[in-house]
Amino acid sequence: MNVLVCMKQVPDTEAEIRPTADKTAIDYTGIKFIMNVYDEYAVEEALRIKEKMGGKVTILCLGPERATEAIRTALAMGADDAVHLLDPLFEGGDAYATAKALAKAAEKVEYDLILCGKQAIDDDLAQVGSILGEFLKIPTVTGIVKLEISSDGKKATVHRQVEGGLDVIEVPLPAVFTASKGLNEPRYPSLPGIMKAKKKPLQTLTASDLGLGEDEIGAKGSHIRVLSFSLPPMRKEGKIVDGETPEEKAANLAKLLREEAKVI
Repeated sequence: MNVLVCMKQVPDTEAEIRPTADKTAIDYTGIKFIMNVYDEYAVEEALRIKEKMGGKVTILCLGPERATEAIRTALAMGADDAVHLLDPLFEGGDAYATAKALAKAAEKVEYDLILCGKQAIDDDLAQVGSILGEFLKIPTVTGIVKLEISSDGKKATVHRQVEGGLDVIEVPLPAVFTASKGLNEPRYPSLPGIMKAKKKPLQTLTASDLGLGEDEIGAKGSHIRVLSFSLPPMRKEGKIVDGETPEEKAANLAKLLREEAKVI
């Protein structure tokens, strides 16, 4: 059972995000990057499938040179090889342009199923997995919390959480599944795994290698254009209502609501 995992490198959740001076992009200066949290669930599930059914796990990542660090983390967890889509032409792409490039790369890889995180924690769009399935013309189920593969490897049964219960869906393979929290508990890379990751195959592909022109990918191939980035407005400081007794505090609160907030 060969599993292809699509992975993204994103800013650390604790990083202080700020826009560039012209507000046209995010300023990544000095920011630490990590593997997308939901993609960790996808990698872990792929490794469990390999351990149970054999085969191999291939990582597919579109991103700049620094994304190699996240790719090596996935390899250290136990993935067998990786493909890095690296080209300035990919930069600025939306979910559609990104999925198109991933689909072209997937056509060059032997896979029985594809796993992605349900969404990237930087843009929270949750679209790439679904669009990828459309490009590849295979079934897609999003936000799964359980995955079972038949013994013959021809179909899968997945669970996805819905309000008040679970959806249980059976689909033929190959298919695309996007992983949600609760699917598993991702492992930590071991020291031997980290050492082995340095020697595992990592192939780099450009837009030209995929047969894609600059009008099909990146900013030019996108259907969405970001107009500007800005921080949310600063919240006003809260006030502590003075008073020795509950009655005094209530009277002072009413005064603030009437004179300052002007809501009564």
